[in-house]
Amino acid sequence: MPAVDKLLLEEALQDSPQTRSLLSVFEEDAGTLTDYTNQLLQAMQRVYGAQNEMCLATQQLSKQLLAYEKQNFALGKGDEEVISTLHCFSKVVDELNVLHTELAKQLADTMVLPIIQFREKDLTEVSTLKDLFGLASNEHDLSMAKYSRLPKKKENEKAKTEVVKEVAAARRKQHLSSLQYYCALNALQYRKRVAMMEPMIGFAHGQINFFKKGAEMFSQSMNNFLSSVADMVQSIQGELEAEAEKMRVSQQELLSVDESIYAPDFDVAAPQINRNLIQKAGYLNLRNKTGLVTTTWERLYFFTQGGNLMCQPRGAVAGGLIQDLDNCSVMAVDCEDRRYCFQITTPNGKSGIILQAESRKENEEWICAINNISRQIYLTDNPEAVAIKLNQTALQAVTPITSFGKKHESSCPSQNLRDSEMENDRIVPTAELRVPEADELIAPGTPIQFDIVLPATEFLEQNRGNRRINPFGETEDETFPEAEDSLLQQMFIVRFLGSMAVKTDTTTEVIYEAMRQVLAARAIHNIFRMTESHLMVTSQTLRLIDPQTQVTRANFELTSVTQFAAHQENKRLVGFVVRTPESTGGEALSTYIFESNSEGEKICYAINLGKEIIEVQKDPEALAQLMLSIPLTNDGKYVLLNDQPDDSDGSPSENRGAESEA
Repeated sequence: MPAVDKLLLEEALQDSPQTRSLLSVFEEDAGTLTDYTNQLLQAMQRVYGAQNEMCLATQQLSKQLLAYEKQNFALGKGDEEVISTLHCFSKVVDELNVLHTELAKQLADTMVLPIIQFREKDLTEVSTLKDLFGLASNEHDLSMAKYSRLPKKKENEKAKTEVVKEVAAARRKQHLSSLQYYCALNALQYRKRVAMMEPMIGFAHGQINFFKKGAEMFSQSMNNFLSSVADMVQSIQGELEAEAEKMRVSQQELLSVDESIYAPDFDVAAPQINRNLIQKAGYLNLRNKTGLVTTTWERLYFFTQGGNLMCQPRGAVAGGLIQDLDNCSVMAVDCEDRRYCFQITTPNGKSGIILQAESRKENEEWICAINNISRQIYLTDNPEAVAIKLNQTALQAVTPITSFGKKHESSCPSQNLRDSEMENDRIVPTAELRVPEADELIAPGTPIQFDIVLPATEFLEQNRGNRRINPFGETEDETFPEAEDSLLQQMFIVRFLGSMAVKTDTTTEVIYEAMRQVLAARAIHNIFRMTESHLMVTSQTLRLIDPQTQVTRANFELTSVTQFAAHQENKRLVGFVVRTPESTGGEALSTYIFESNSEGEKICYAINLGKEIIEVQKDPEALAQLMLSIPLTNDGKYVLLNDQPDDSDGSPSENRGAESEA
């Protein structure tokens, strides 16, 4: 016999929309079968009761048998034999309808009783299990909603334990009811076929045994046909028993697992997290704003498809697009005192949707999967291998190394305040006698600050209306009158990457180590947001200026900058070390790392020029000689490094400002 479609018991616990959609097909088939069974039973009862109208009754039965083919069962595989057999029986009924007489007892025992038992036992069982499954599903949804509302802070362990137990009990109850329901629906596909043909066998045998003329009407070919039908029914019955045994064993195996799988967060202490996922699916809570200050959370089924995040409610045939994940960013957030929340941000920096996972493992795997998809790894030939390689590279980036000599086979060009010299308009550092270890430069576990500069949009929102109150100690440009009198004014477009405390400023290797740790931390924690600023280098200070509000975000005295260097390979990375006094009387050292639109060597050259101006300001002749050593353009501006004079408007936003005025 051809295979019959069935519900997979292994998918009962997940209860995904795909399984629910397939379940609805089985339920529709069961409903159609119930309607047809009732109609068939009515026809058989009419045969049983219509002793005086036997011809009309058998004729109606013949028509009803032919109607099975037109029922359009959703699960019609394996019904070809049933249809062909019913067609043959319809012909037999047409031949026998003139010969039927009193068949009350025989028809009641061999024809009416089996179909009644099928309806009252099998179909009623399916209907009852459907109601129990619906109740268990509703109870599980209520318990999950209660679990999702558990507070993240100051949580009551006793209440949490009770809620987790309630969720586990509800989930187990739903699992058990779904397994029983699925088994009944699978078995119904076999019993349906038996129930359709078994009554007709009894009907035919009753006719043969009852009528004296049966021997004349039924030839040997008819006996062979009935025998083959009986063998087919026996074969189907054997398949049903074998399938029932397989489902029973599978059900026992699925129910014999550890009870912890029913708990939503059973491995919170040490979850096994797969960070190499390029696709992910599961239930998440979606945050929806219903008013200015009110929100609701909806539990939906989410899955990734290529570079898109899709959502599929229960009962839906297909999912819908929620978010384009290409080049987006994702990070964990605190939202309404709920645990395991993360936010997806669009490439233009606009806040996207906020989702809540049911466990720490699910939360981190969703973040890793979305991060991998945002890098468009799925477009490569072997996305799994690329994801594994990228994550291994990120992990190696934060692994402590024993020597800078192993990281840089050749020395990196840098600028050293104490050991520097001018040669061919470039700064060449003196050789280091010994490369220091990483622990000698930066203490292990030193925190990294990523948000020293506030974005201009947030700054404007905080300072609308009356005279602003500046909580960050920022100062407008007009409070720096020395900028107008400075011999050097150089503007660069930079983006702040991070800052951290260091232990020494005697070598530029501390800047390279800070660059490595900042970039590695951004990759590991999925931090991609950077704030753009204008770095103003003067002969007295380094200032970070907001490009929209022209407000000075940070100010560093040039005399406090003790080291500055550009990265050897990534020419746009630049950093400097600042020495600041502490309240205890000592001094603190901090490294600031930036990414520039231009080469970092230009910024280092401008800083070095400013420091030289400070040194020679007391000697007018030395100052004049220094300024004369710098080439001039036609409009009287000094050209730094290898820049060529530009007759354009010189807008800083286009980074044509590698020039200084004196």
